[in-house]
Amino acid sequence: NAGVLNVNLEDLLKNSDVVSLHVRLTKETRHLIGEKELRLMKNTAYLINTARGELIDENALVKALKEGWIAGAGLDVFAEEPLPPNHPLLKLNNVILTPHIAGFTWEGQVINGPRIITKQLEELLQKGHIK
Repeated sequence: NAGVLNVNLEDLLKNSDVVSLHVRLTKETRHLIGEKELRLMKNTAYLINTARGELIDENALVKALKEGWIAGAGLDVFAEEPLPPNHPLLKLNNVILTPHIAGFTWEGQVINGPRIITKQLEELLQKGHIK
């Protein structure tokens, strides 16, 4: 088991110092993390999301960050991208925001580059143009 425990979401949130989201966005996972879940987390915990923006209820997250329910957050994805200039997350000092670049690594490019090129070539051959 390599020191890994299988726990439910509630226990995970209550006991973790850092929660990092790595799930697909589906009807079931939209707002997976909302007010209820944020209130379960330690006030010293950090939430990281590099998966999909809509996994987190951003209004609840802003409230949690302002009121100290959690210590901070690191976000690379948002419900609306790019974030509007007046978005409340931009005004908080306990959040780190990056512009959807977490997957832009050497490894990510080596893995995804050929797949993207193949898809674009197929589209060019079938439709005569690329989006």
